[in-house]
Amino acid sequence: MKKFIWGLSAIMIFAWIGCSDSGTDPKPDPDPDPDPDPEYVIPTYNDDYTWSGDDIASWNNRSQWNLANVHDPSVAYYKGYYYMYNTDASFGNEHEGHGHFQGKRSTDLVNWEWIGGPFYDPPAWVADSLNNIRSRMGLDAIAENDIQYGYWAPVVRKITVGGQEKLRMYYSIIIDNYIKTGNPISEAFDGSWTERAFIGMCESIDPAGAVWEDKGFVTCSSSDRGLDYSRASTSDWSGYFYYNAIDPTYVVTDDGKHYLVHGSWHSGFSILEVNATTGKPINELGEPYAYSVSALTARYGKRIATRTPGSRWQGSEAPEIVYKDGYYYLFMAYDGLDVPYNTRVCRSTSIDGPYYGSDGANVTEGADCYPIITHPYQFNNHSGWVGIAHCAVFQDEDGDWFYASQGRLPAGTNGNDYANANMMGHVRKIRWTVGGWPVVMPERYTGVPEKEITVDEMVGKWECITLKYSYGNMQTSTDLILADDGTASGALNGSWSFNSSTNRLTVGNLTLYVEREVDWEANPREVTIVFTGLTDDSKYSLWGKKVE
Repeated sequence: MKKFIWGLSAIMIFAWIGCSDSGTDPKPDPDPDPDPDPEYVIPTYNDDYTWSGDDIASWNNRSQWNLANVHDPSVAYYKGYYYMYNTDASFGNEHEGHGHFQGKRSTDLVNWEWIGGPFYDPPAWVADSLNNIRSRMGLDAIAENDIQYGYWAPVVRKITVGGQEKLRMYYSIIIDNYIKTGNPISEAFDGSWTERAFIGMCESIDPAGAVWEDKGFVTCSSSDRGLDYSRASTSDWSGYFYYNAIDPTYVVTDDGKHYLVHGSWHSGFSILEVNATTGKPINELGEPYAYSVSALTARYGKRIATRTPGSRWQGSEAPEIVYKDGYYYLFMAYDGLDVPYNTRVCRSTSIDGPYYGSDGANVTEGADCYPIITHPYQFNNHSGWVGIAHCAVFQDEDGDWFYASQGRLPAGTNGNDYANANMMGHVRKIRWTVGGWPVVMPERYTGVPEKEITVDEMVGKWECITLKYSYGNMQTSTDLILADDGTASGALNGSWSFNSSTNRLTVGNLTLYVEREVDWEANPREVTIVFTGLTDDSKYSLWGKKVE
C-alpha cells in the first residue's frame, strides 16, 4: 500500500450517490446447470455494492458485506474457517472508529461473515518506538494525539508454538507526519520526508472472538542516508527510506526457518529471518539508519527483488511468497492501486533469491517480472475490473491453490464517479502450468460442483482476453470459436483438442487449463466453462470464457 493511498481515502469520503442499473445487477438463476447439485447456489450479490438499489456499503450493513470492502487481503485456515484480514479501507471510510484490520471468515471461500480485528486503538509501542527513534536523531517528540496513523496490509498465518495452534498476524502502521517538524503532512511542507512505517505482530487463539495478544515491534522503515532526511520538494521522489516497512509476508521454508519479507515503492523487498517461537528478528536491528546500503542491509535485510535498481520510488509492492515443489514463488503488485494494478510472479530455488521470471530474467537484479497473472480486464456485458493485485496466495483443505485480491470498478460505473473506491474481494482458483508457473482463473471461485467436462461441451463461442501489459487500460475480449471439426479461429488459431482427464485444452502450441466456474457477467449468472494459461513466451496470461 503506497503513500498515495490517501488520495484514495479522499475519494472515499464522498457521500454515496444514486446510480442507474446498467445491467450488472444479476438475478438468481433458478436452474443454472442441467444437472445441478441441490445444495449449490450461484452468488447473487451485486458486484457494485454501492449501487443505489442494493447499497450495503455502510457500517450498519456489515453483516451483508460478504466480500465487499476488501483491500489487500490475507487468508489463513484455522479451526474450520478461512480467516481473511485486510487494510483499513472501505467505501466512504465506513470502517473508521470500529477497530483496525477487520476480518471476515468463511467455511467455503464463497460466503464470508464479518468479524472484528485485533485492536481499536493504536498500540502504545508505536508512539514509544517512533519518539525514541526521533530522540536519538535529535528530533522533538510528537505528541501521541498529533500522530497521524494509517493501518495497512496485514499478513496472517497459522503457526504452532509450544504445541498450540494459533494465528500470527504481522501488520503495518504508517505515520503521516513530517520528520523534521513532526507536523501532520496535511500542514505546510517542511522540507523533509514523511515519517517511517512500522511492522508489529500479534497472535490469537480466538480470532472469531477478536481476542488477540499484541507482541509489539518487529521492524520499521530504514534509511541508508543517515540523518539526511531533507526533501527538495513534494515533486522529489528520491526517497529517504531504503526499505519501507509495509506489506509484510511471512513464509516458512522447506527446512523450517521462518522469514518476514516486506517493502514497497522504495528500493525493493527486504528479507528478515525471524525466530519461529517469538516471531521477532533473530538478529539485532540497531538504529534504523546507516550511511551506506551495505551497512544498512547487513542489519535490516538483504534485498531479494527490485523493479528498478537505481530508483527510490518504483511501482512495485506487496510481496507474497509461497513454496511449492522446490521453488519459492514471489508474487508482487505493479503500478498504482486505483486502476493499473497488476500481479506478477517470479521464482527461486532459495528463499533469498536470486528470483527469475518466466523469461529467465533476474528479477532480484531489477529485470521486469513475468508472467503477468492479473491485469485490468473487461468481458462483455460488464463494466470490467481494475486495481486487481496485492494478493494472498494460499491452499484450501484439499490442497488446491487460490489467489485472493481486491477488485475495483472503473470510475463512472452505474453513474457513480467514485465507483473506483468500490473494493470487492475476489477469490480465484490457481492452476499450475506444466512449466511450473501459477495462472489464475478469469472468473471468481464459487465452488461449482465438479463433474467431467466433455469434448462436446468445449465446442462453441468463447470470449478470450490476453493480459498483455497496458498501463492503466483494461484489456478487452475478442471472440474465439472452437469448431466441432477441431479447428480454432478468432483470438486463437490452429487445431484444438481437449483432454477430459486432465482438463487441459490444446490450441496450436498452447496448453490451457479448464475449470467450471460461474459466468459473472451473464444476466442471470450461470455456470460455464473457463480457461487460463500462458502465451507462447510464457509472459502473459490468456483467459477464456465460453458464452455460447
